[in-house]
Amino acid sequence: MSKIPPTKAIFPGTFDPITNGHLDLIERGARIFDELIVAVLRNPDKSPLFSLGERMDMLREVTKDHENVSIASFDGLLVDFARQCGAAAILRGIRAISDYEYEFQMALMNRRLAPEVEVVFMMPAQRYTFVSSRLLKEVHLLGGEIEGLVPEIVRERLRVKVAVS
Repeated sequence: MSKIPPTKAIFPGTFDPITNGHLDLIERGARIFDELIVAVLRNPDKSPLFSLGERMDMLREVTKDHENVSIASFDGLLVDFARQCGAAAILRGIRAISDYEYEFQMALMNRRLAPEVEVVFMMPAQRYTFVSSRLLKEVHLLGGEIEGLVPEIVRERLRVKVAVS
């Protein structure tokens, strides 16, 4: 019987900021794949609340107990980054039908560009299906409570960002 080679996957996103929904997918992905690279997109067209360095620091902090999880950043085509890393799969989260429509189009394009890289869809835990970084930032900036929806380090850093601005 031949040995199955180790599988490496990429979980890409902007993570501005990381949510407990993201963390749920990271933890579950780390159990499925031998190595999981959480890849933070550098997108010059977006104006993130947190800098690339801040997002990567928060991700390192909340994933430090997962030996098979690493944090990286990328720009350009995701499939090019996947090839560069030797990843066999791209892990994507789907919360709702609206996510699926977008993710399905992206998966088909990625398959066309890199047929050797599989796209794996996962749903977050039910308690996080409504959570998005954009929504959490908006709620927090308007004074709403986000405890339990983001890791504590994110809550603290959001508090500091709002106090400074």
